[in-house]
Amino acid sequence: MDIEADRERCVGAGQCALAAPGVFDQREADGLVEVLDRRPPRSRWQAVREAEALCPAAAIAVSDD
Repeated sequence: MDIEADRERCVGAGQCALAAPGVFDQREADGLVEVLDRRPPRSRWQAVREAEALCPAAAIAVSDD
């Protein structure tokens, strides 16, 4: 799994950080998405997929290796 986050699309809703903490966070300065772990362990994949689905701006893209 590889994660990309498009900060230009991000609206700072924070759904990703709520769904998959430790993988996503929000930058202190502007609240936009920050990817903390681009290749999380398999145990976090379901949460990452949920974060991708919940993002109102479709700013998160997840691909399988």
